[in-house]
Amino acid sequence: MALSPLNQRRFALFKSHKRGWWSLWLFLVLFVLSLGAELIANDKPLAVRYDGEWYFPVFKRYPETTFGGEFPLQANYKSPYIRELIAEKDGWMLWPPIPFDYSSINYELQVPAPAPPSAQNWLGTDDQGRDVLARVIYGFRVSVLFALALTLFSSLIGVLAGALQGYYGGWVDLAGQRFLEVWSGLPVLYLLIILASFVQPNFWWLLGIMLLFSWMSLVDVVRAEFLRGRNLEYVRAARALGMGNGGIMFHHILPNAMVSTMTFMPFILTGAIGTLTSLDFLGFGLPAGEPSLGELVAQGKANLQAPWLGITAFAVLALMLSLLVFIGEAARDAFDPRK
Repeated sequence: MALSPLNQRRFALFKSHKRGWWSLWLFLVLFVLSLGAELIANDKPLAVRYDGEWYFPVFKRYPETTFGGEFPLQANYKSPYIRELIAEKDGWMLWPPIPFDYSSINYELQVPAPAPPSAQNWLGTDDQGRDVLARVIYGFRVSVLFALALTLFSSLIGVLAGALQGYYGGWVDLAGQRFLEVWSGLPVLYLLIILASFVQPNFWWLLGIMLLFSWMSLVDVVRAEFLRGRNLEYVRAARALGMGNGGIMFHHILPNAMVSTMTFMPFILTGAIGTLTSLDFLGFGLPAGEPSLGELVAQGKANLQAPWLGITAFAVLALMLSLLVFIGEAARDAFDPRK
């Protein structure tokens, strides 16, 4: 579908913002690579050739008996026993670039954990012997997917609340503003910690808790657009022609309100990543053992003798958040009506 002349100009403005344009491409490349984390960092081979047959352990679990073993348990492909069984049939294994996933422990370390960077563990290991680079890749994916989901749901709720307040005004607007004043005055981080301490948190539970507060950031922007747009001539004409309130709100006023909404989304994404990292750092985020950038920050704090942990966490978070901020700046300039 061809873009309208206005959107073509916006796209040209966004593309002319070199820092934001290249940040978008770099972020997309990193995100797409993280989506295939199992093909990059895994303690199972990508493919196994055994007795003339092909097997793909990264996609399917195979018991030892498949390769001539004795027990119907999942095969440990790093075990010398399994390696010998496969080699006896002139077989071989194709491993991913990083032969560890986020939870696998390197039992062949020559030094106590946390081990420094080496040819086997490119960014070293944490204090439990887990590969740091593998945890970074998986943690990057979890953080971005969490932030994208939170941004999407927050935007839907915030746009709907702002649209209702701005379009109807009166008591609807007054009651909504008083509720927002009370709700936004609550200590969000403390409430998140208290709520997260009631149950064992997981991805969806944390998403629901943070959604209780994150939707407020767009309400004022959308409300202002609807307050301005509801009295414009084309809206009055649509009302005079008999169009219902829902059609006027979502077909005539909302497209203009979405301009300002789009410029805020990268910053909401950045805030969501920061909040998740903070909760993980404090121990109220994802369950223990899950790949988490906040947990890596906590490990860096607890293991000052292993500077690669803190440096890696800082570098990954700084790069991720900087790219999102640059993308947000480019989007803000592209949608700026003055340009």
